[in-house]
Amino acid sequence: MIEILKEIEIKIKKYEDIYHIPVTQFEVITTLALIYYARKNCDFVVLETGLGGTYDCTNIVDALISVITSIGYDHMDILGHTIEEIADNKAGIIKKNRDTVMCYQEKVNNVFESKCKKENNNLHLIKEADIKNYQFDGVLQSIDYKEYKNIKINLKGKAQIYNAVEVLECINILKQKGYMISEEAIREGLSTVIHKARFEELSNIPKIIYDGGHNEGAINNLINTIKMYYPQNRKVYIVSILKTKDYKTVIKLLSQDKDGIFIFTTGNNPERYVAKEELYNEAKKYLDKKIYKEELEDAIKLAKEKYKDDVIMIIGSFYVYGDVLKKISKLF
Repeated sequence: MIEILKEIEIKIKKYEDIYHIPVTQFEVITTLALIYYARKNCDFVVLETGLGGTYDCTNIVDALISVITSIGYDHMDILGHTIEEIADNKAGIIKKNRDTVMCYQEKVNNVFESKCKKENNNLHLIKEADIKNYQFDGVLQSIDYKEYKNIKINLKGKAQIYNAVEVLECINILKQKGYMISEEAIREGLSTVIHKARFEELSNIPKIIYDGGHNEGAINNLINTIKMYYPQNRKVYIVSILKTKDYKTVIKLLSQDKDGIFIFTTGNNPERYVAKEELYNEAKKYLDKKIYKEELEDAIKLAKEKYKDDVIMIIGSFYVYGDVLKKISKLF
């Protein structure tokens, strides 16, 4: 990383001098990654967009397959304020004469169908009826999809079922293009995969779960997943939310848990995060007790000392993940 950064540093400075626009951290990381992949002669790269779509710097890549996951209200300052505007921007990653995979989404489906038609792009649309025989054993979820029977999925929550079938659809497209991918590899991958910071268990005793979900769709998924895995347990929510996110909606949704304990923090950077006092005051509209405002480390310490028998959920942002890991290793 350092070697490549030294090489591109001169070009970054030249760009900034000419255009008087600062290069963003995400642009630097994306440039670094693409150079690295090229030098390593990667067979495949799964390249995730930043904010997604037309204005995303990953969009310079002519992707073999574009994968559209669920469309929600996020990055609204750039992507738009209606779900249709956001979808139109997200559709910007669809490439000419390529393939696109997505699950049917009623409100925005026509946006993607129209874009694919315009670009002569082959749209592979997955409908809920295509997913059969859903089962959940308390640990793994399993489904049937087309020729794949009893596929077990280690990722948590029903939303991950749709991500898994998008994976299976991508694999089928690759097979049609002549790539060899064994069913054994597919099954092993889906049954063992872990997504860091997405309903990730950081500690068993006490039970601590981390989830970086920060918009309406992600919080609804989180609430449903909590109900699946911990229906009988009281929950303690340690919440940090960036100023760019719709914190009022997040708090309103979380506050549906009237038995929950809520500890609000200013994350790890008061300039970037909504102040804990502001989160606290917003929560008071819906909750009349069991709410706190603490610094991040003090919040974890409070949960550990006072609520160690409950399920502790650290949620609302991916950017405190590293700090949380350090603080947990220090406190436990």
